[in-house]
Amino acid sequence: MSKSPDLMRCGYVAIVGRPNVGKSTLMNHLIGQKISITSDKPQTTRHRILGIKTTEQAQYVYVDTPGVHTGTKKHINRMMNKAAISALADVDVIGFVVEAGLWTAEDLIVLEKIKSATAPVILLINKIDKLADKTSLLPFIETVQSLAEFKEIMPVSALKGNNLPQLESLLSSMFPESAPIFPVDDVTDKSMRFLATEIIREKLMRKLGQELPYSVAVEMEEYKTTPRITNISACIWVERSSQKGIVIGKQGQKLKEIGTDARLDIEKLIGSKVNLKLWVKVKEGWSENERILRSLGLDEQ
Repeated sequence: MSKSPDLMRCGYVAIVGRPNVGKSTLMNHLIGQKISITSDKPQTTRHRILGIKTTEQAQYVYVDTPGVHTGTKKHINRMMNKAAISALADVDVIGFVVEAGLWTAEDLIVLEKIKSATAPVILLINKIDKLADKTSLLPFIETVQSLAEFKEIMPVSALKGNNLPQLESLLSSMFPESAPIFPVDDVTDKSMRFLATEIIREKLMRKLGQELPYSVAVEMEEYKTTPRITNISACIWVERSSQKGIVIGKQGQKLKEIGTDARLDIEKLIGSKVNLKLWVKVKEGWSENERILRSLGLDEQ
């Protein structure tokens, strides 16, 4: 029977793993566009984000998730874990991302959650380009392979693009045949307003120290588009007064750098000039307050 021209291979792929294994970088490279923000700090991703790629033969719906982690004292951390684990339901394939040569207790936690899922699992061994000793890869694969049944094991480099075409070919062969799930021009389920907010938070993650980024949040207050310019106002929330000065910096220099970097990236994203205004305010205990987290879209699951 010939395939209907309205049908193609379509499927959801959950990209899961512990923090900082390169899940967001992987999704961005697979769809060929930056949708999820990235930094070298763990727990950069806080939301579940869809990245959509449509070709003539297939539609891939990648579900980028927060990293599953053990530090769950704060409500925000528990919600991030819940968002990641809930993504395992109702997908066609699970991409379990680990770092080449490094297996941790958090990887084991993710693996145990995956074992109860019904979708087939592809083990994606990322960052192979960073392995100093390439001969260590095979013993690592053998060790992890002994822990569970995987549909396939594939070494990849999200950053360099190694084996990503092969991964897409494998995924499409595992998808059911259907009409496109999303319009063929869509690249994400998120709004420009959301993406702009995330870009601002990315610059905070990259510009600030090791601890402070986890105590900040960004809330959009205004997003108005005119034919000539897009006006954006956003509030940066911190948990303590001492943190406010760190974000602003001496004579406002740090906040200015964050704003400039964010504005340039937002302009690239939306293709127009942007007037960006940022404010820093103290909201004690926001990461423990369920109402505030909901207002920031962190309980959307």
